[in-house]
Amino acid sequence: MIKLFKQLKPFSLPIAVILLLVFLQSMGDLYLPTLMSDIVDRGIVRQEQAYIWRIGGFMLLVAGGGAICSIISSFLSAKVAMGFGRNTRSRVFSHVENFTLTEFDKLGTASLITRTTNDITQVQTVLMMLLRMMVGAPMMMIGGIIMAVSENAKLSLVFVVVIPVLALAIAYVGIKGLPLFKANQLKLDNLNLVLREHLIGIRVIRSFNRIQHEQKRFSAANKDLTDTAIKVNKIMALLMPMMMFVMNFSMIGILYFGGMRIDSGELQVGSLMAFIQYAMQIMFSLIMVSMMFVLIPRASASAIRINEVLDMVPEITDPKVNTSLANQPPQPDLHGCVDFKNVSFSYPGAEQPALSDISFSARPGEVTAIIGGTGSGKSTLLSLIPRFYDVVEGEVLVDGVDVRNLTQEELRDKIGYVPQKAVLFTGTVTENIRYGMKEATDEEVQHAAEVAQALDFVSEMKDGFDSEIAQGGGNISGGQKQRLSIARALVRKPEIYLFDDSFSALDFKTDAKLRAALRGETLESTVLIVAQRVSTVMDADRIIVLEEGRIAGIGSHSELLASSDVYREIVASQLSEEEIA
Repeated sequence: MIKLFKQLKPFSLPIAVILLLVFLQSMGDLYLPTLMSDIVDRGIVRQEQAYIWRIGGFMLLVAGGGAICSIISSFLSAKVAMGFGRNTRSRVFSHVENFTLTEFDKLGTASLITRTTNDITQVQTVLMMLLRMMVGAPMMMIGGIIMAVSENAKLSLVFVVVIPVLALAIAYVGIKGLPLFKANQLKLDNLNLVLREHLIGIRVIRSFNRIQHEQKRFSAANKDLTDTAIKVNKIMALLMPMMMFVMNFSMIGILYFGGMRIDSGELQVGSLMAFIQYAMQIMFSLIMVSMMFVLIPRASASAIRINEVLDMVPEITDPKVNTSLANQPPQPDLHGCVDFKNVSFSYPGAEQPALSDISFSARPGEVTAIIGGTGSGKSTLLSLIPRFYDVVEGEVLVDGVDVRNLTQEELRDKIGYVPQKAVLFTGTVTENIRYGMKEATDEEVQHAAEVAQALDFVSEMKDGFDSEIAQGGGNISGGQKQRLSIARALVRKPEIYLFDDSFSALDFKTDAKLRAALRGETLESTVLIVAQRVSTVMDADRIIVLEEGRIAGIGSHSELLASSDVYREIVASQLSEEEIA
C-alpha cells in the first residue's frame, strides 16, 4: 500500500494542510478537559461565576475552532482520496491498454474490472480514514496519556493493564483477517467472472435450457463469497465488544480508585472528571486505531492486487529508439508491403507451435487469401502483422522493416483491421465508422458504408447514420455488425487491410458484391483475407493454404487445384463438381 501512496505527491499541499488542521483539532480536544476541570474545581466549588463564564466562553471558542478544523480537514481528505482514486484508476486503465493478449489471459477480464473498481475503492476509503486518523488517533492517545498522568500519576496505572490488552486484541484481528480479505477479493473476482459469462452468453444459455445450471454456478460462487465474508466479519465483530468490555471495566476501575482518592483528599472532583475525559479520549483513539486495523488488511490485499497489475510488464513494447529509419536501409516505393520470413510462433505453454516456417510476400494491389481447416493458424498468422503477438522465430516485415523495430502506433497506422468477431461500441452508426479515422467527413463515412454494403440497412434505420448502436451491437444482426466493422476499416484508407474471416456472416450475394466493391477501393493497398469459404478466396491473386500451422500450398485457385491435395479437399467439401469445373 505504501508503494501506491507514493503517488500522492501531487497532493502534498492539501495533505500538509490536513495534518496541520488535525493537529490543531487534537490539541483543542486535549485542552478541553483541563478547562472543564478548572471550571469545576475553581468556578463551581468556589462559586466564582465570572470565572465560569470566562472559561466557559473560552471552551466554546476552542470547541468551535476544533469543529471548523474538523470540517475543513474532512473536506480536504475526501478531495485528496477521491483524486487519488481517480488518478489510480487512470493509471491502471492506461497501463492495461498496453497489455498484450497474453497479459489479458493471465489476469482475466473479470479480475481486471474488479481491480480497477472495487480494489481501488477499498484503498481510497482507507486513505480518507488515514488522513483523518494517522495524526489524530496517535496524538489523542499519547496526549491523553500525558494529560492523564499530569492529573494523577497513580491513577494512570490503570492504562498499564488496559492498553496492552487492547493492542493484543487489535493485533489478533489484523493477523487473522488479512488472509481472509485476500481470499474475499479472489472470490469476488470469481463471482464477477460467472456473472459476466452469464450476461454475455444469455442467448446460448436459454437456447440450451441451461438456466438452472447457471443459477447453480452463480449460487455456488455467491455462497463461496458469502461464507468467506461471514468468516471475516465474525473475526471483525469480536473487536468492538472486546474494546467496549475493556473500556467499561477501565471506567469502573477509574471511578473506584478515583473515588477512594477523593475521599482521602488526594484528588479533586474536577481532576477526576478531567481524568475520565482523558481516559475516554485514549479509549476512543484506540477504537479509531482498531477501525483502521479492520480496513487496512482489506485495503492491503487490494493494494497488492492493484500493484500486480501496475508491475506487470507487457511482453510487447516499443523499441527504445525508433529504428525504422535509423538502422534500416532505404526501401523506396514500399507502401503496404508485407513479408513473412521463416516465421514460427507458439502460444505460451503450448506443446506444439501454432505456426512453423511461414514465408510469403503480399504486395499492394494484390489480394492474398489464407484458407485452411479449423486450428490451422489462419487468425494467428494475421495477428502477427499488427503485433498482437511477437514471433518466436523469423521476421515479419512491413515496408521492409521488422515490425519489432516500429512503434506500435506507427505500425498500426498503416493497418485497417477487421476482427473475426465484429466489435462495435455504444454510440451512433457514424461514431462507430468514424472510430477508424476521427477526422473522416460525413461523405467519407457514407462512402465507406456504401462500399461495405451497409448503406441500405443504415438508411432504413430510424435515424439513419445518427441511429444508436447498443452495447456490443446488440440491436443489429451479425452480418450488419460485420459490414459496419468493414466500413470502419475502409474509412481509415490504410496501406494494409486485414480481414480475419470478416465475411462469414454475409450471404453469398452480399459477399460477392462486397468483394467486388473492395477491389475498386483497395487498388493501392495490400489486402490479406482469412476465410473459411472457397467462394470468398477463389478470385484472390494468391491463396495460402495452411495445414497444422504449415504452408501446404501457395498459388492461384487454378494452380492449387492442380498442385495441392489439401486445397482440393477443401474445395470438394464446399463446391459441386460443376462449380469446380
